[in-house]
Amino acid sequence: MNSVPADVPRMNHRLLGRSGLRVSELCLGAMTFGAAPGSWGADTGESRAILNTFRAAGGNFVDTANRYMGGDSERVLGELLSDDRDEFVLATKFTANMRPGDANAGGNHRKSLVQSLDASLRRLRTEYVDLLWVHAWDGITPLEETMRALDDVVRAGKVLYIGISDAPAWVVARSNTMAELRGWSSYAAIQIEYSLIERTVERELVPMAQALGVGVLAWGPLGGGVLTGKYRSGADHNGSRRLYDGDRRLSERNLAIADTVVDVAAELGRSAAQVALAWLRARRGAEVIPILGARTNDQLAEALGSLTVELPADALRRLDDVSDVPLGFPHEMLRGLRGRQSVRLSPRHSIRT
Repeated sequence: MNSVPADVPRMNHRLLGRSGLRVSELCLGAMTFGAAPGSWGADTGESRAILNTFRAAGGNFVDTANRYMGGDSERVLGELLSDDRDEFVLATKFTANMRPGDANAGGNHRKSLVQSLDASLRRLRTEYVDLLWVHAWDGITPLEETMRALDDVVRAGKVLYIGISDAPAWVVARSNTMAELRGWSSYAAIQIEYSLIERTVERELVPMAQALGVGVLAWGPLGGGVLTGKYRSGADHNGSRRLYDGDRRLSERNLAIADTVVDVAAELGRSAAQVALAWLRARRGAEVIPILGARTNDQLAEALGSLTVELPADALRRLDDVSDVPLGFPHEMLRGLRGRQSVRLSPRHSIRT
């Protein structure tokens, strides 16, 4: 159980956003860590094997949250990283309420942040986390309160970098502009759902991240399992385990995308999961870091195989076309205008406007 699969590919490292922090090009999601034996997640032994394989591949970026497995994910990580803590970039999150009925035990306000972070540090057996995420925008707390409170824990040495997950683009942009004007810590990265079946983030979130130099981490890169090929169009899915957010992912569109992924994978002699991850890593303009959530060591080893997948131009085009989403207003209108006009800048260069 604890052995590292043979011929594990090695990954490179990159900077996180505009920071100087070096992180592996894939991130290990520890949502499954800490499950009781026989449950849907990974027990401590399997979690250790997963972490060892990820490390053998050059991975140093591990992501968890205060509420994953009711706090057990952080506890297991704290145990597994106790001897090599400083070699890893350890990320966790706050926002989720760990004490139902306590109105101040969740949210993005200062009290929630302080108590959640202190509890996470105890479970993780560490004096600091490398990256603290706002788990989700709560729509209530003033942005300046959240940003100032985050800057305070950075100045206290409990957090080195900050990020935000599951928030509108305008929230991130306004927060970072405010932080930069006031000399506070700004978000180094965003965490978003991004995959072949979820590309609406390309309307605002991804362009915003590119423009502001914010790193992009993608959760759900396999579309909740749809992109692994275990669901196919025309098949009876009534006996399948329901996906975590219902059956909306088993739409006709998404199954058609999955069919194309399976077809490309068969042509390349690779797995569907590897092709889906390779597509995400190949996105132009934004260096996306997929978050790999594995319940078994074998699942992780398969996902790491995506590091050696080079998608031919034709395969990329087919995947892009089948998963394309309308950009909406004003992007569609502006794209049409740019296609009809040009401004001459010099004899050698022109731009489309």
